[in-house]
Amino acid sequence: MSDVGVTEIRLAEAADAAVIARIHMASRVVTMPYLPPQKRSHDQVARWIEDVLLKSCRTWVAVRGGEILGYAALEGDMLEHLYLRPDVRRQGIGTLLLDEIKRHSPDGVSLHVFQQNTDARAFYDLHGFTVVDTSDGHRNMENLPDMTLRWTPASTSTR
Repeated sequence: MSDVGVTEIRLAEAADAAVIARIHMASRVVTMPYLPPQKRSHDQVARWIEDVLLKSCRTWVAVRGGEILGYAALEGDMLEHLYLRPDVRRQGIGTLLLDEIKRHSPDGVSLHVFQQNTDARAFYDLHGFTVVDTSDGHRNMENLPDMTLRWTPASTSTR
């Protein structure tokens, strides 16, 4: 039986940085067209992923048939990044990554999302996240209005 159709979640390694950078950059262009154009090159983003992100965050990748399809990065109880390759959206891969994040966040997890990012907001709402606060954009480098969302195990409990 072939496992080409099976998506596995594993911890990211330094060797994954270039692929993660491609996913990060492509996903932002496709899913958030309102963002200013990326000023950093692929190599600069890959270096940032290897030297900063992978050292400061627990980072997981979703892999199918040997290809990395997406990644999620958790720093403490803050989901810093969850990005998928644009061509694999709406296939359950984001849910697999988010489930892994939740498994490693027994006290809950928070994240920031741009208010304009209605697809992401709907995704997180579907997965039990609630709005904690909103901001005018002063706390992010894009200066765009954002929101903090929070999930706690109790908020999705079926007791």
